[in-house]
Amino acid sequence: MCLVYILTNDKNKIFYIGVTSDLFQRIQKHKTGFYINSFTKKFNVDKLVWYESFKNVEDAILIEKKIKKWKRDYKIDMINKFNSEWIELRDPETSSG
Repeated sequence: MCLVYILTNDKNKIFYIGVTSDLFQRIQKHKTGFYINSFTKKFNVDKLVWYESFKNVEDAILIEKKIKKWKRDYKIDMINKFNSEWIELRDPETSSG
């Protein structure tokens, strides 16, 4: 399984779109500053607000690239439909949301 995900900051102003096969590990790396000189560390982007799983990595990468090209309003609409309160989500592989 592969996941496309969206992270934001505490004010929900900045988005980071990524793809991973281990969402829990990836989020932990963002939260602990593992990526030292990264966009996510610079702007404190570590709040998981949206994700979608895919059976294969090729599909996930195609969706990730597509979402990155979308206008901000489209991304906001997608997040609102999935997580209307923009609460921080837990790892979908180990919990129910």
